[in-house]
Amino acid sequence: MRMFDGVSYVQRVRWRIRGLWLVVLGMLIYMVVVGETGGGDSRTMTQLAQTVSRLIFFGGLIYILVQIHRYKKLLSSPALLRGQRMLEQDERRMWLHDKSGGIVVDLLLVVLLFSTLTAALYHQVLFFFSLFLLLLTVILKGAVWLVCDRMG
Repeated sequence: MRMFDGVSYVQRVRWRIRGLWLVVLGMLIYMVVVGETGGGDSRTMTQLAQTVSRLIFFGGLIYILVQIHRYKKLLSSPALLRGQRMLEQDERRMWLHDKSGGIVVDLLLVVLLFSTLTAALYHQVLFFFSLFLLLLTVILKGAVWLVCDRMG
């Protein structure tokens, strides 16, 4: 039995919005902790590490805020909500997501983003290794998705 089986789609969207606001709060706390512990010192970071850390953190923050706005817009329009629900229930998209790693690879990507960001701020050798793993995971997921998309 799935966790949200008895919950309406509107409630699911509201829970997503709440969860995303918690992620924003966590990101802000993370930024304060990094600043207080001396991470992100530009004298010890390479230009690549500075660029990647900013892209991951601020790009992620912008992405989350855009998602919150999108979900709120969905709640205000029944037609948009219905269309998004149909899109999420599309069996082909669900099949492609599962075949390309599903939720496990999605969670792995989040962990790799977090570890790459943290390593960029504190340790350059670990940053390059983490960045390599992140890029490899993205490439593998994308390649499997494309192969399954052409097969199906």
